[in-house]
Amino acid sequence: MPYVPQQRASRRDQQGLSLVELLVAVTLGLLLMAGLATLFANTSTARTELERNSRQIENGRFAMEMITDDLRLAGFYAELSLPATTYPAAMPDPCSVDPVEWRASLQIAIQHYDNGAGVPGCLGVAPRAGTDVVVVRRVSTCEAGVGTCPNMLAGLPYLQVAKCGTQTLADRNMPNSRYVLEKAGTGVFDRKVRDCANTAGARQYLVRAYYIANDNGAGVSIPTLTRVDFNGVGYDRPVPLVEGIEELNVEYGIDNIGTATDLTFLEGSPDVYTADPATFAVAGCINYCTAVHHMGNIVTARVSLLARNIEESPGYTDTKTYTLGRDASGAEFIVTPVDKKYRRHA
Repeated sequence: MPYVPQQRASRRDQQGLSLVELLVAVTLGLLLMAGLATLFANTSTARTELERNSRQIENGRFAMEMITDDLRLAGFYAELSLPATTYPAAMPDPCSVDPVEWRASLQIAIQHYDNGAGVPGCLGVAPRAGTDVVVVRRVSTCEAGVGTCPNMLAGLPYLQVAKCGTQTLADRNMPNSRYVLEKAGTGVFDRKVRDCANTAGARQYLVRAYYIANDNGAGVSIPTLTRVDFNGVGYDRPVPLVEGIEELNVEYGIDNIGTATDLTFLEGSPDVYTADPATFAVAGCINYCTAVHHMGNIVTARVSLLARNIEESPGYTDTKTYTLGRDASGAEFIVTPVDKKYRRHA
């Protein structure tokens, strides 16, 4: 079969892209890359914002759990049961180092400072303007030296309650008192268990103040739920608990209102709610009507928190107002944020 030489490629087949075609290809590629970059940036921004919001909600829930858990335990004194009408003569000093005053203060399990007004300087707190300060009194949920509970430490206050039938008097200053509330190392912890021979366990006496600080304890200007703990001679350094908590407002249900038309006081359920038991007054009240009575007969609490993002949200302006229960006058407690670059959640 005769040999047929292969045809040469045409001159057109050997040519490359024209300049116009190259520019069109590059332009399309750049448009595609710009679209992908925009999509990636938007996705990254959305993911970052979602993380901020999730952290904000988580912080708010955690802060609510921390403060409400302690409020639920307010007035827990183990086996000690106080008479319902045992009140101190005056509002107790949460900074007192005198065990006699500690014992007189047991009935005031929650001591409230509305909007931070009147907070004793010895607490060492500088609450954020317009936020409440709440002092909680109780004892530890475990006995010192039992299980993982720390042993008694000298200088710290402890409560020891007698189970022995011959140690029944409520007044510690009388013989055979039912309980001891003293400092370890100086007090005599000699209360007995049921057999009246073995020594009863002791629990650390806790006085804690919760408030909103203007910084996170590390010098960064972030509103933070903070706590200080009483150590027997004063208060320890503030402990930052949860960042981004901007507002705290607490309303209390009081069971101590007795009037000529309502004599069902001290029955265990709230008669009224108020944001400031220290200044609350009821027209016609005839029983348990003073600030000490109101504070001593708190039976429920409504806690409202305002949580915000820790970082600013670019391009965001918070135009909302937030209702956090009611204030001391009974009107809605409305918060209008000043710094509007943060997302918030009540």
